[in-house]
Amino acid sequence: MTILVDPPAWAGHGRLWSHLASDESFDELHAFAARLGLPSRGFDGDHYDLPAADYQRAVDAGAVPVRSRDLVARLLAAGLRRRKRH
Repeated sequence: MTILVDPPAWAGHGRLWSHLASDESFDELHAFAARLGLPSRGFDGDHYDLPAADYQRAVDAGAVPVRSRDLVARLLAAGLRRRKRH
């Protein structure tokens, strides 16, 4: 199991956000997010948006802290990266 989380650096809705992702499967990601109590509306195609206030809780639950570029690279390598449609 490899759940990844990048630092809370993305601003939106008056707070900072991290990205929570899996480089193994979406099933693994959804299960981890459910254990954290994250709402399904936080899923954004290939990751969950995670409020900064929950960053440490995710790490304590087993998420591996990585840089944002490493998170994206690992999603790409695993074939799990889904780009947003414009």
